[in-house]
Amino acid sequence: MAGTAKAVTEGRTTTAQAVGFAGTVSLSNCSGSVIRFPNSADTDPALVLTNGHCLETGFPSPGEVIVDQSSSRSFGLLNSSGSRVATLRASKVAYSTMTDTDITIYQLTRTYAQIKSSYGISPLTIADTHPVAGTAIKVVSGYWKRIYSCSIDGFVYRLKEGDWTWKDSVRYTSACNTIGGTSGSPVIDNATGKVVAVNNTGNEDGETCTVNNPCEVDSSGNVTIHQGINYAEETYQIPACFGTGNKLDLSASGCTLPKP
Repeated sequence: MAGTAKAVTEGRTTTAQAVGFAGTVSLSNCSGSVIRFPNSADTDPALVLTNGHCLETGFPSPGEVIVDQSSSRSFGLLNSSGSRVATLRASKVAYSTMTDTDITIYQLTRTYAQIKSSYGISPLTIADTHPVAGTAIKVVSGYWKRIYSCSIDGFVYRLKEGDWTWKDSVRYTSACNTIGGTSGSPVIDNATGKVVAVNNTGNEDGETCTVNNPCEVDSSGNVTIHQGINYAEETYQIPACFGTGNKLDLSASGCTLPKP
């Protein structure tokens, strides 16, 4: 039960974690989470991860990458039981795109240490390794204050939805029947407590490659649809693109995120 889940403690132990809402956030139209990278420092400005399509200025166009865009967006910070304990505020959009992946990363006006000191809540850590099929996961929606439990069913070479194409997406098993408002939810590995993906879409009506009805395209170009199945975008490639002080560096070695 969500109400009895214990907060993930720092996300560094290897035993199975009880995944709660601590560190997740609610947005006006989406879900998200306060995230750190393996090399982030407590004194760094905190970051919030959600979807590219949750950006308050509208969907980024195919091929568009937004960096360092001013923002004062607010986020409701949740504790382990899903109660809102604070309002956090963005200072800027550090990075946003719907090309290859579907992510927005906001920089906040407070550091991890300040958030921890004020509210006792630590960020979720983004894993820097590719997720593994069969992994037991939880999709934690701060918007709905609901946790979905399932497994990673597999990976999709290309996921096409409307004008957008995402690479190497995560397909859930059917138990993660996510709905509108769960967009941007962190996908958490039950065993490590770390974020391995960000929830972003599902095929609602059985249509092919239309908005809200993504289709799977394999490396040979074959198209399949799975009505009622939902998807996420991997996040392991993000840490390589942020350096000291949580500063975005798209030219860093190993950074493969799309560039403006």
